[in-house]
Amino acid sequence: MIAMVAGRQLTPPHPKALLYTRKDAGRGHFSIGAGLPTALSAPATTEIPMKTRLNRRRLLCWLSAASGLSLASRSGATEGPDRDLLGEAEHKLVYQFNKDDPVYMEHVLFSVGAMLRKHGDNIHLVVTAIGPGIHILARRPLRPIPELIRQRVASLAAYGVSFHACGNTMKALNWNAADMLDFAQVVDVGADDLMRLQEQGYSYISW
Repeated sequence: MIAMVAGRQLTPPHPKALLYTRKDAGRGHFSIGAGLPTALSAPATTEIPMKTRLNRRRLLCWLSAASGLSLASRSGATEGPDRDLLGEAEHKLVYQFNKDDPVYMEHVLFSVGAMLRKHGDNIHLVVTAIGPGIHILARRPLRPIPELIRQRVASLAAYGVSFHACGNTMKALNWNAADMLDFAQVVDVGADDLMRLQEQGYSYISW
């Protein structure tokens, strides 16, 4: 099935498109096309297999995008994936992303992927990029962002992670919504976004 969003062809992601390997116990390393970490093996459970739940989530997120989510993000909307499709998540977590150091970026994104893998459809994750961290959401970042980091961000977005871009930081760089990636959701002030999300019940994590 092929969908068109904002004049661009959108194809649903392949279930095997995202691979993640853990090279050692100290830190995670992504392979090409990386997105979600394999993390440690989960104990046996009678629940729906996580792979099935994540693939279902990804499909629903793609359907949500095909129905106009990307169009909303271009106009500055701040909502994440359509919760009417995904259902209300029990867990809600927002990450502050404010550095452009590759090691920092790797650790934060690894944590995001680990939480998504652990909780599947039952968690809504937001990454609010402010200051130097804004460059991970730019079409043409002014600071060097490793290609694997860019692929990882896009992969997590495809799985339903919301990425918010601080409008104040964008103004300082003379950027507007057209300068950001399609899935980036522009908020007026990144710090205000972090505050409001916590008021809505999101737990807050900052490195």
